[in-house]
Amino acid sequence: MPSFSQLGNDLYTGRRGLDVMRTRRTWYVVASLLVGLSVVLLLTKGLNAGIEFRGGSEFRVSNVTTTSQDPAEAAVRSVVPDGEPPRISTVGDNAVRVQTEQLSQQQTDAVAKALAEGYGVPAGSVTDSFVGPSWGKDVTTNALTGLGIFVVLAAVVLALYFRTWKMSVAALVALVHDVVITAGVYSLSGFEVTPATVIGFLTILGYSLYDTVVVFDKIRENTEHVLSSSSKTFAEAANLAVNQTLVRSINTSVVALLPVASILFIGALLLGAGTLRDISLALFVGIMAGTYSSVFLAPPLYVQMREREPDIARQRDKVLARRSGSAEPTTGSTAAVAAGVASDGGEATSGGTATAVLERPSTGRTPRPPSGGQRSQPRRPGGRRR
Repeated sequence: MPSFSQLGNDLYTGRRGLDVMRTRRTWYVVASLLVGLSVVLLLTKGLNAGIEFRGGSEFRVSNVTTTSQDPAEAAVRSVVPDGEPPRISTVGDNAVRVQTEQLSQQQTDAVAKALAEGYGVPAGSVTDSFVGPSWGKDVTTNALTGLGIFVVLAAVVLALYFRTWKMSVAALVALVHDVVITAGVYSLSGFEVTPATVIGFLTILGYSLYDTVVVFDKIRENTEHVLSSSSKTFAEAANLAVNQTLVRSINTSVVALLPVASILFIGALLLGAGTLRDISLALFVGIMAGTYSSVFLAPPLYVQMREREPDIARQRDKVLARRSGSAEPTTGSTAAVAAGVASDGGEATSGGTATAVLERPSTGRTPRPPSGGQRSQPRRPGGRRR
């Protein structure tokens, strides 16, 4: 079995590789299924918006001896029995966070006192804060505005850098793919969407865009003079570029995923750090989705759009016609005729066409007699031989 370095060398030279362009329908189906499932989750289950977006009151109880949610549930219900169900989560090993709808100052003081009594801690161990609905609305608007500005600037920069809008469109489709799938995972897991999550979203968009630009830059290099080539089509040159950058994409993704995975599984799930969990899940899912889209989605989509151009189509037809023609035998080859000549002076064939072997023309001279023989000479008058 070849080593990873040997595999990378084989992919770069083209001795082996994935035929991403020919199997692009398979990659399209996989991406469509993931995006479709994410959209269904977002429409049915929705996102668990954090208190920064929806507004409300938050209580944090520290130095508790138990992290059970029952005391928190009972404390909130004793003050606002008809309110929205509280959102209770554990922070570390000795703290509980309780989020409710926005309460009045009197209700806030009553809930804080009930939480201290329920968990058996001093009143100073309970802290409270609140976020108004207008502030939460502003945060939501600013987050969506930031995402929109990022997408527009990315599209303009890509179009100017690669001097074609088709690469820009393919890269934007990959970005939408990454964002929708990441949002779907948040909906499925029930993790809160906080400002830290928005930061994670912007980070994965930048990472995915960077990975896509690297692949596109190699595609541009390989296809720069493809119209004058008679050995490779545009799709084949682009496919070689994808394989040449495949190992780099895998290595970069693995190196990026290792610290993110440690933040997600150790810092968030074991230590209970909520902010780390919010941003690390977005990074973890987004990096994997971005690696997939930059290799299996954006390049095939770009090639498919370029193959509709008349020049690219004519060059492809020329290369394919040349290949089919070169497979046919060639007739009239002098070397083939000479190789096919029979030893008895028969006929030679080349490519299935019979070619007669012509005899050497006669010079009109009398053949020399065998060695040792004599020719009779006519006598001259006088009896002497001439």
